[in-house]
Amino acid sequence: MVQEAAPVLLVFLTRLVSATWHEGSGYYTAESHTNEVYVEEAPPEPALDYHRVPQWCATLNIYRGEATCYSPRGGNYRSSLGTRCELSCARGYRLVGRSAVQCLPSRHWSGMAYCRQIRCHVLPAVLRGSYVCSAGVQMDSRCDYTCLPGYQLEGDRSRTCMEDGRWSGSEPICVDVEPPKIRCPESRERIAEPGKLTATVYWDPPRVKDSADGVIKRVMLRGPEPGSEFPEGEHVIRYTAYDQAYNRASCKFRIRVQVRRCPVLKPPQHGYLSCTSDGNNYGATCEYLCDGGYERQGTSLRVCQSTQQWTGSSPLCTPMQINTAVNSAASLLDQFYEKRRLLVISAPDSANRYYKMQISMLQQATCGLDLRHVTIVELVGQPPHEVGRIREHQLSVGIIEELRQFLHLTRSHFNVVLLDKAGTDRERYILPTSPDELFDFIDTYLLSEQEAAQRAQRGDPCD
Repeated sequence: MVQEAAPVLLVFLTRLVSATWHEGSGYYTAESHTNEVYVEEAPPEPALDYHRVPQWCATLNIYRGEATCYSPRGGNYRSSLGTRCELSCARGYRLVGRSAVQCLPSRHWSGMAYCRQIRCHVLPAVLRGSYVCSAGVQMDSRCDYTCLPGYQLEGDRSRTCMEDGRWSGSEPICVDVEPPKIRCPESRERIAEPGKLTATVYWDPPRVKDSADGVIKRVMLRGPEPGSEFPEGEHVIRYTAYDQAYNRASCKFRIRVQVRRCPVLKPPQHGYLSCTSDGNNYGATCEYLCDGGYERQGTSLRVCQSTQQWTGSSPLCTPMQINTAVNSAASLLDQFYEKRRLLVISAPDSANRYYKMQISMLQQATCGLDLRHVTIVELVGQPPHEVGRIREHQLSVGIIEELRQFLHLTRSHFNVVLLDKAGTDRERYILPTSPDELFDFIDTYLLSEQEAAQRAQRGDPCD
């Protein structure tokens, strides 16, 4: 057979040291084999003796691979001239080069190939997590992901290096989904301070810890600050903590303020109480006061103690003792100063119709007069039979005369003069006045703030 003289491009497998390919990982030693691509002139026609030279090309040995050969001379001739070999690799390896080669007359194979281990790229590090692989980056290696305490894995929990050199699934992330730990102070109870209805309460801030990165973004208080004054009753204090991922956790505790109290005091008959603070709490002081025309008999002040008992005992309000055996009208009027109002009635005689009418109306309004602290003074008649009296107490002739001069009251006409508690002339009547008209004037112009408050508290017992 005569071949053409034209050059032919061939790929030869040149056996330099041995005919063995090394395991492929992308790298191989220069001594083991080389890839050569060159133009070779067609050799002269050899005189081939196939019986004497059964092994024409080097024996094919592929590390981590296999060569399946078919020879024209039969299965026992794996490298004779014309033998065709199909190359393949074991699992986990990829063939690099020709998938089939043929033994050429030049005693070289028509190409070369080797098995390179299949490897995936190195997986990137996971923020706040890690992974462990069963076989590094080799094929079938499985990498399992875990997260740091306080973080939760989102995405694929494991990835496997596949035959195409890529990892299965996608890269997971570690997210902070666990709320922080928060512990509030213990609930507490306090006693209100003496004379007050509140207690000043202090406490330490809550203990807060984040189970992930340990960073607490914010702690919010819902309620009064430590060191605030708390009124009587139960109060709930709440804290809420946020971590960097805005997970939140809350806690609460209670503050109970107790006010020690004494039994509620009852005002005395014909009197009233003036108390500090809330009236019956620990440290409160109550003063017993009597209505105008009444005098206190006994202790004036009582204090609520920590034992929840009052000091002293309740006093009484008794009608004031009027002393008419005095030397002057001024001394008589001083007994009523800031205690009673005086309604002075002057008449020419006891048969005067205006006098009778006035006395009759006032006798039916005794309750209203006493409620408004009004005492009636009567000056009736002509000397030497003139009569002056306050209730059942008779006035001397000298006192009667001084009163008339002081109040400018004549004996010839009916007159009524209203004096306030300071002894000041506040209103005059030349005709009998009805109790309603008199009371309306007193309630409108003469009541003190304290009297008005007492009236509003008690109401009108005369209705």
